[in-house]
Amino acid sequence: MEDMILTFADFSNVSMFYINAAGEITFHSGEHNAADRSFIRTEDIQQIFSGKSIHLEHEDPLGNRYMVIGQPIYQDNRISSAIYVMASMQNMDKSIITVRNLILFSGAGAFLLAIGITWIMALLFSRPLIMMQKATKKIAIGELETRLDIRNKDEIGDLAAAINSLAADLQRYRDTRQEFFANISHELRTPITYLEGYAKILKNRLYETEEEKDHYLDIIYQEGVRIQHLVDDLFELAKMEEGKISLSMEWLDLKEVIDQTVQTISLKAKEKGIELIVHPVASVPLIQGDGVRMEQIVLNLLENAIRYTEQGRIEILLQSTPDTLSFSIEDTGIGIPEDELPYIFDRFYRVEKSRSRKTGGTGLGLSIVKKLVELQGGSIQVSSDKDVGTRFTVIFTLPTNYNERGRISDSD
Repeated sequence: MEDMILTFADFSNVSMFYINAAGEITFHSGEHNAADRSFIRTEDIQQIFSGKSIHLEHEDPLGNRYMVIGQPIYQDNRISSAIYVMASMQNMDKSIITVRNLILFSGAGAFLLAIGITWIMALLFSRPLIMMQKATKKIAIGELETRLDIRNKDEIGDLAAAINSLAADLQRYRDTRQEFFANISHELRTPITYLEGYAKILKNRLYETEEEKDHYLDIIYQEGVRIQHLVDDLFELAKMEEGKISLSMEWLDLKEVIDQTVQTISLKAKEKGIELIVHPVASVPLIQGDGVRMEQIVLNLLENAIRYTEQGRIEILLQSTPDTLSFSIEDTGIGIPEDELPYIFDRFYRVEKSRSRKTGGTGLGLSIVKKLVELQGGSIQVSSDKDVGTRFTVIFTLPTNYNERGRISDSD
C-alpha cells in the first residue's frame, strides 16, 4: 500500500496523508510539510470515519493554497483509516491569472476594435449626410446644377434621390421662369414698338391716304389686343394659383360647346390652310361645368393646335362611356419630344423655344387649361410623336346616377 501511495503521489504531483482513527498521520508522501497539520480538523476526521468524504481549501503558513480531499479507507467492511490527498492550487491560480489577463487584454482589444469599427461606420454613414449638407447649401445659394452621386438602396439613397429631384425641379423652374420673362419681354416689346411707331406716324400725319391710316389703326388695335391677351393670361393664372377663381357650375352639352368654339376658331384655321374635322356624334350626356371656362379650355387647345400645325388637319372627337365623357383634339403638327411631355403643363414652359411671332406663345395656355379642367373635376392627358402630331384628351367622370339614355335620373 505504501509503495502504491508513493508511486501515485510522485506520478500525480500531490501530497498524500494516511491518518488513523485518532487523527494521527501514520504515513506521508509528497512535498507538503508533514508538520503542517492545520488542515486536519477533528470534525472532518469524525465525518470521514462516519463514511463521508470531505472537500476543502487549505492555505499553509507560507500562503500556498491547496485543494484537500479526504476519503475513508475500508478494511473488512469497516473504516480502518482515512486518506487525505492534497493538491497544490498554484498552477490553477496561475492559469486563472493567465485567463484573467487574457480576458482583460481581449476586452481591451475588443473595446479598441469596437471603437475603430464604430469610427469607420460613423465615417461611412456620415459621409453621405455631409455630402447632402454641402449639396443643400449649394442649392440654397442658387447652384441648382448640384447633384449627389449617392446610389445606396436604402433611406440614404432615397433622400439623395429626393434632393436631386428637388434640385432638378428648381433648376427647371428657374430656367423656365427666366425664359418666361424673356418671352414676356419680347412679347411686350414687339407690340409696344408697333404701338409707339404707328402712333407716331398717325400723330405726325405721315400717312398719305385714309386707307393707309386705317391700316395703321388696325395694327395698333391688334397689338393692343395682343397685350391685353397676355395680361389676361397672367392675371387668370395668378387667380387660379391663389384659389380665387369662381366657377358658375351648370349642366352643359359639351357637343354644343365644341361646335360653337370650332365656329369661332375656323377662320384662323382657314387662314393657315388647316382642315378642321369634327367627328359627328348623335348625343352625349350632360356634364356639370362652367360654360365660359369649358369654352376657354376647348379654345386654348384648338389655338395651340393651330399654332404648331403648318399644314394638314385638326380632328376633334367627342365620345362617351357609361362612366366618362371625353373629347380629344389631335393635330398633324410638329409634335412634342418624349422627354418634354412631363413638363408641358408647367407654367412658363414652351416646347417651341423660338420667339417668332408665328409660333411663340407665353407658355401659360396649357397651364391654364390643366387648372381649369381639374377645377371642374376632370383630367387631361397628352400623347405625341415628334414631327407627326399631338393628341390632347380631356376626360370628365359622369355622376353615378345617370340612366341608360345618358341623362340625369328624374329623382335628381
